[in-house]
Amino acid sequence: MVSIPSFHAIAAILVTIAMFVGFTRGRLSIEIVSLLTIAVIAVGLYFFPLEGAAPTDGLQLAFSGFGHYALITICALMIMGRGLVVTGALEPAARLLERLFAFNLQLGLLVSLLIAFGLSMGVNNTPVLVLLMPIFVTLAHRGAMAASRTLMPLNAASLLGGMATTIGTSTNILVVSIAVDLGMPEMGVFHFTPIVLAASLVALPYLWLVMPRLLDDNHVEAGVKQRRFHSRLRISTSSSMVGQDLAAIIPRLPEDIEFHDAPTGLIKQHQRLKLSGTHEALEEAVRTLKGAIAPVWVLDRIKRHADEKDQDITVVEMTVTEDSRLVSRSLPTSGVADLYGVAVLGIHRPERLGGRADQYTGSGDLIISAGDVLLVMGLTEDLQEFGRSDSLLTLDGARELPRRSKAWLAAGIMGGSVITAAIGLFPIAISALAGAILMLVTGCVKFDRVGRALSGQVIVLVAASIVIGRIILESGAAAWLGELLSLMLGNLPPALVLAAIMLFVTVLTNFASNATAATVGTPIAFSIAEQLNLPAEPMILAVLFGCNLCYATPIAYQTNMLIMSEGSYEFKDYVRTGVPLVILMVTTLSILLVMSYGM
Repeated sequence: MVSIPSFHAIAAILVTIAMFVGFTRGRLSIEIVSLLTIAVIAVGLYFFPLEGAAPTDGLQLAFSGFGHYALITICALMIMGRGLVVTGALEPAARLLERLFAFNLQLGLLVSLLIAFGLSMGVNNTPVLVLLMPIFVTLAHRGAMAASRTLMPLNAASLLGGMATTIGTSTNILVVSIAVDLGMPEMGVFHFTPIVLAASLVALPYLWLVMPRLLDDNHVEAGVKQRRFHSRLRISTSSSMVGQDLAAIIPRLPEDIEFHDAPTGLIKQHQRLKLSGTHEALEEAVRTLKGAIAPVWVLDRIKRHADEKDQDITVVEMTVTEDSRLVSRSLPTSGVADLYGVAVLGIHRPERLGGRADQYTGSGDLIISAGDVLLVMGLTEDLQEFGRSDSLLTLDGARELPRRSKAWLAAGIMGGSVITAAIGLFPIAISALAGAILMLVTGCVKFDRVGRALSGQVIVLVAASIVIGRIILESGAAAWLGELLSLMLGNLPPALVLAAIMLFVTVLTNFASNATAATVGTPIAFSIAEQLNLPAEPMILAVLFGCNLCYATPIAYQTNMLIMSEGSYEFKDYVRTGVPLVILMVTTLSILLVMSYGM
């Protein structure tokens, strides 16, 4: 017979349910719901303290999540993930995907899933998906597989990879840290990786071959074309184009690149070629051919000043107005580089009514007209001075160039942090903090840009989740729920007990927060293991795995929402593809846990 829960246990359960409802209804932001939860617990425990505790102890418990080492670790990993993104350390993998998709669609999708899976084992899957998603959208616009059939499998693969290590997702860190608080030994980075790898042998074929066929082609043609910029490619002495015929080089370049007045014969050093393409295509052409689309002395000066001032280099688009002094001038005669220290990389000429022909100088340089859009690179203050002085309007879409010179450094710092934690040299909290400090000290992440690396939503959510987990445990709610579930599951074999716990947590994580599901599920699973005399570790892993099976609803995880608009997904798309994957994973992981722990 199950006993009646205490007043505090009932209150803890009601607060938890209220938080679930708040997340599910979506009328208030996640941050507001999380902060309200912390406030209610703080006020409630002050006026109605736990047995044997003082009112101020309740305040300490309510705000303990903000100082918890799990939250500090998560923030440090966010900073390191930001370092990988802003230095372009993940871009080689992104470029490989483009070439593979051009060779074979199915092979490209398979390798994409494996790369997303592998990267997400050591890096939070959000920056990985943010980096890879534009590639799939661009490929869809070029006639490849529709983005609606690739983004959801890619997202699921990154979630599957994040499940494989203790640092793969913030939820994993949360579960492991709560388990340590409950008295269990700390799990290493790759403690349960073999189990997930075995399960992935079943899941990845579903993501590759089945899931895309369950999704409709929701591709919608883009209503706005990307601007094409006319530029001059300067051939350096180290360029791979020197001594080759242009026709043999074109297949190696992006399809968006077009050469104008192409020269005959072999290409020579210091030759200048007229070409046009999108900003991304021009960047790829420069990187492939080791050339430059602005005077080299200007580019070197910008990079030197950026290093001296410790500032990022920015690329913006600027529209030439009727009042600009640039009208009727060409770039070589404008003196832009000497006056402002910025480099104009290209000129976009909008289609004009009346079909007025473009005008060129005797040397073939385009004469600038009002309405032209300039692609300009430089430091922020120099760009602002250029826009003010020459009557230019800065358009939206400014972006900072990756600090590629630090890409290998950022990758090495991340690798060192993972390896030292994996071999047990340092706890993950120390390795992550050391890695974050190195990212900041070495300039991979700028001190004034730390705010971009950290997610306020994640911080308050994790803090609230930690507090919910503590109050569920210390109020006796976890023990009571464990007693209730033990009574319900007592006559079931261990495999079904594991599956039931995993399925219970999976339902919670798909309709609320996976972090909150982790903090509620972990102490309950621990209590059930004690009451049924089962090993605690597989029960805790059942919670950890269940928290990562967030495929069935768009609100289950932030990346689910991230792909929703790009893939034009509806709620039913997540249900149709996610529910079979959840059932497949719950079954497979339960069997593997039983086999691994001899239950």
